[in-house]
Amino acid sequence: MREGFRQAMAWLHTWAGLVFGWLLFAIFLTGTLSYFKDEISHWAQPEIPVRAVNAQASLAQAQTYLEANAGHSPRWFISLPDVREPALSVMWQDPNKRGRGAFTRHTLDPQTGQRVEARDSRGGDFFYRFHYELQMGYPWGRWLSSLAALVMLVTLVTGIITHKKIFKEFFTFRPGKGSRSWLDGHNAIGVLVLPFHLMITYSSLVIFMTMLMPASINSRYDGDTQAFFSEIYPGNQRLAAAGQPAPLVNLAVLYERALQQWPDGRIGRVSVQLPGDANAQVQFSRHNGDTVSRDPGAAITFAGTTGAVLELPRDSAAPMVVAGTFYGLHMGLFAGPVLRWLYFFCGLGSTLLIGTGLVMWLGKRQLKHARSGVRPFELRLVEVLNVAGMAGLVLAIAGFMWANRLLPATYPERAGLEVDSFFLVWLLSIVHAAVRSGSKAWVEQLSLAAIALAGLPLLSLLTTDHGLPVSIAAGDWVLAGVDLSALGCGLVLAWVVVKIRRRAALAALPAMRAARTVMPDEVH
Repeated sequence: MREGFRQAMAWLHTWAGLVFGWLLFAIFLTGTLSYFKDEISHWAQPEIPVRAVNAQASLAQAQTYLEANAGHSPRWFISLPDVREPALSVMWQDPNKRGRGAFTRHTLDPQTGQRVEARDSRGGDFFYRFHYELQMGYPWGRWLSSLAALVMLVTLVTGIITHKKIFKEFFTFRPGKGSRSWLDGHNAIGVLVLPFHLMITYSSLVIFMTMLMPASINSRYDGDTQAFFSEIYPGNQRLAAAGQPAPLVNLAVLYERALQQWPDGRIGRVSVQLPGDANAQVQFSRHNGDTVSRDPGAAITFAGTTGAVLELPRDSAAPMVVAGTFYGLHMGLFAGPVLRWLYFFCGLGSTLLIGTGLVMWLGKRQLKHARSGVRPFELRLVEVLNVAGMAGLVLAIAGFMWANRLLPATYPERAGLEVDSFFLVWLLSIVHAAVRSGSKAWVEQLSLAAIALAGLPLLSLLTTDHGLPVSIAAGDWVLAGVDLSALGCGLVLAWVVVKIRRRAALAALPAMRAARTVMPDEVH
């Protein structure tokens, strides 16, 4: 019975991982890139200057700009610059529009307050949103990514059950042993990063728990989910205008008072409702990177005309603290540079865990059919999906970044064209994998990805005024770091290509020797 249970778990582990493997690979790889979302966004808009960060002075510049350009708006949003995001971002609502198009967003120089004409690009935000929305409309992408996360959790648990000696196998790695090496690597990565695997998968379900498990909310609030969110985020409630004009207080002065609530912290966002009206309110929210837990109550609200305190930061209920902690652990916004890189490599470990599982599934079944010389259609389909789902995705990411540099900076709607380039390259990788044999498709796509990534610093140097030497000389290590990381990834992929070529050459040696042995007999 025990063996029967483990075999059932092994079957579930194998097939759940296969069916959702390519989707999970894309989710984990783009999610891993999202740990450097701000850095990629800065790289994608190199025109934004890097200045000494003074949040209070930047806030004064933002208020001046908004009063001059959005005095009619009912809501302002100001995102202050920090060491990771050098831009001062302002956004306001157009009272005559609704939906996403109702908001206008501009990027300002944090020192001068002048608008920066940066190229239109979604930057790292594209990978971040693709990670959980899959470029699908709300809420379908979130449902699909949540289902994939649930399947990932199942594969982790069943994998632990299946490999009863998994910790012993962790210390056993046999290189150059074909499928045995793949299994050893799969087990080693699974154990080494197991806490991260479990945390990142479970926390993703917690983040969307209001969508996945709404029964308690519907019961408590009679189906009015908006009332639930209004209670959790009171600062988002709409205010009624008094209809009496009144000047807005100096936001820089309120900034100092707000910061007293968090002496060792930072202000990340400022929102203003009804600026210029007697009922105006100003809310200062604590920077998300100050604490591990995401706390919606970490905000202070002032009256917009008098500066009187309307609401102090409040303590969240225990369930919200737990949920906020899972959210913070998943996002990693609290992480400094070293911990963020640890998150990044752990994310790569999760991605490799999925990739090695897909390769092992195919390799094991290809061996069974090698003697017959007949390859079923389903194995060829998995082979194509493996190449396009892994090597093709990496190539598509490189294509997105090349499009950012090759498209003219002033080209209209260029952000959408960058995204289109990503999916076009990915689609072409599927076609290429379908018309080429497996090993050739792997080598060719990985080689092209290696060249594209390694050549990205040179492309930046040729197409912008912010190439690698310039960014290093200016001390812009965020911009330089993305170029250097791309170069490093390209070199790693080149090494992988060399290993694949060498393995293919060694595998072909017995056939070549057999052919040489047979040739003299055939002559006679």
